[in-house]
Amino acid sequence: MDCMIRPAALAISLLAFAHSSAHAAACDQLTALTLPKASVVSASAVPPGPFSSGGRGGAPDLPAFCRVQAVARPVAGSEIHLEVWLPQAEAWNGKFLGTGNGGYSSALSYADMGSALRRGYAVAGSDTGHEGGDLKFGAGHPEKIDDWGWRAVHVMTETAKAVVLGYYARAAAHSYFTGCSTGGHQALSEAQRFPADYDGIVAGAPGNNRVRLNVGFLWSWLALQQGAEPLASKLQLIQQAALATCDTVDGTRDGIIADPRACRFDPAVLDCHGPDSQNCLTAAQVAAVRKIYDGARNPRTGEQIFPGWARGSEAGWTAYFVGQPEPARLDFWRYWVFDDPNWNPRTFDFDRDVARADSKMAAVAATSANLAPFQKRGGRLIMYNGTADPVVPPEDGIRYYQSVQRAMGGPANTAAFFRYFLVPGMSHCGGGTGPNTFDALGALDRWVTDGTAPAQILATHSAAGKVDRSRPLCPFPQTAQWNGVGDIDQAASYSCVASSGN
Repeated sequence: MDCMIRPAALAISLLAFAHSSAHAAACDQLTALTLPKASVVSASAVPPGPFSSGGRGGAPDLPAFCRVQAVARPVAGSEIHLEVWLPQAEAWNGKFLGTGNGGYSSALSYADMGSALRRGYAVAGSDTGHEGGDLKFGAGHPEKIDDWGWRAVHVMTETAKAVVLGYYARAAAHSYFTGCSTGGHQALSEAQRFPADYDGIVAGAPGNNRVRLNVGFLWSWLALQQGAEPLASKLQLIQQAALATCDTVDGTRDGIIADPRACRFDPAVLDCHGPDSQNCLTAAQVAAVRKIYDGARNPRTGEQIFPGWARGSEAGWTAYFVGQPEPARLDFWRYWVFDDPNWNPRTFDFDRDVARADSKMAAVAATSANLAPFQKRGGRLIMYNGTADPVVPPEDGIRYYQSVQRAMGGPANTAAFFRYFLVPGMSHCGGGTGPNTFDALGALDRWVTDGTAPAQILATHSAAGKVDRSRPLCPFPQTAQWNGVGDIDQAASYSCVASSGN
């Protein structure tokens, strides 16, 4: 692709720079680093302590590091700003980590970058080629949509690796990427489009099925416009009823729906059968909630377009479609798909318009199941979803993983390089009632460096600053089953076993 830095030219430039002295470069010398289609605009030593970058956020308690700010212009109209944080040579673990973004925002995840820096990683993040989180940046600028959709992370990666080599006079021994939500989307895009960029990748709650995800938001919002609003004040009622029905399906009463697919809760049990009240649902509300659970379908063929939202995720629906005056990501349709700022979402055709969006917006999807090039390079991939995610339905992650299994020769071949973990009770990228804190990056690093594939990952939940429950996360299709003895809030009381429902 035209955005790729040519390895030969880059190597000559960097070797000349690195060998200009017998040791790693001083931080401020990095402004002299020559990079194809990119330039270092600032390189400064940051003392230990809290870091802040004005209104762009910050990170607490960081070790001393070299902060490099660069800008890349790989094609006409493209301008990608990125930062590389370099620990002092004696603190560097010899590895590089790329980090992802959230939503359509240009904000770098300084918190994630700071966490990686404390672990000794040289770490990078980018603004994905635009400013802010307003989707209007793509109107009339297909190159900026490409930047957001796939190019910016790749360019960031190649540029950051060059900076790492220039600073330490040696390349990183291993390169990893980690991100959640849009960051998870970026992670899968890298594995699919640029398999040589990273040795290991963590993809959390990936919005990689981007076009269909936005279809799902639109479908759910439209379902509520048939007399079902207001519904926000009843979401806790619905979620508690789903929990009462399905909490013990996994054999324990712990306030978690561990596998929403095994939950058969029907909102009709809350039907008012009379006057509306806060303790029941109207017939229109029952119908709308069912449509949200069932997910978007083609009205002509009946084909599933996008899976529905999981039972147990209801409390988070207000952020995207419940009680909203317009569907989430409306500007995606107005400015990216239909080129019409006055487009009316009620006119959407779930047959014709889905096909149009799939074709036109292919650059913002990362759904290819062919990961053979990534696998052949020895790449390792960990993906996870919370089962109570109100933003990216876990079922979509399951379907993607199963598509990779089919494409890669079956479950055993896939598990050799790619493992998928459902996180019971976790919301979007964290939060929720279930164990939601775990070290996916550490598990990935062990898998890459010493070949230890993650048979399980320990997850914990904390309240008031103290861990109050733990549980093993199991690679799909296994689930954590209580052994029948022991504290149900302790990971040691569970085993990962195959689930017949998967």
